[in-house]
Amino acid sequence: MLIDARHSALLLVDIQGKLVPAIAGWQTLLDHVIWLIRVARRLEVPVLACEQYPQGLGPTHPAVAAELPPGCIAAKRHFSAVAGACHALDQGGGSDQYVVCGMEAHVCVLQTVLELLAGGRQVFVVDEAVGSRRESDKALALARMRDAGAGIVSREMVAFEWLRRADSTLFREISRDFLR
Repeated sequence: MLIDARHSALLLVDIQGKLVPAIAGWQTLLDHVIWLIRVARRLEVPVLACEQYPQGLGPTHPAVAAELPPGCIAAKRHFSAVAGACHALDQGGGSDQYVVCGMEAHVCVLQTVLELLAGGRQVFVVDEAVGSRRESDKALALARMRDAGAGIVSREMVAFEWLRRADSTLFREISRDFLR
């Protein structure tokens, strides 16, 4: 199955200021998340974000928050954004497909992805845009998500599948601005 821009949303899980510095390769992760947000917004793909207990872990990292559309951040106390009822994910509404990035891969991202899959959604996890404090935890989480039915993808795979065609002005703009 391909990722379809008309039926998908980009879901950012817990990219919070106090947690970010503890994540292995955090700067690269932030760069990739911001890239994905910019591509999604240019292609009019909905962008949703959640924050795990923001009173303790702080708000979404400022560099990420600056890219987000107004009103797209929901707070949660459950590790899973589905169980946390963020963006009504628990009610089966919303998109058919979710492109997921965030942290920590083996906790909040994993539980969100597993519950999205259990709810019948197609889920694509962007390898270079998820992270954990330990690389081994990220690797285990990616393997478990793949085994459960999630597609493990790169950010360019997402962009090219959202675009689908090379013969458009939009493709030329995305190619020039993002696919160098």
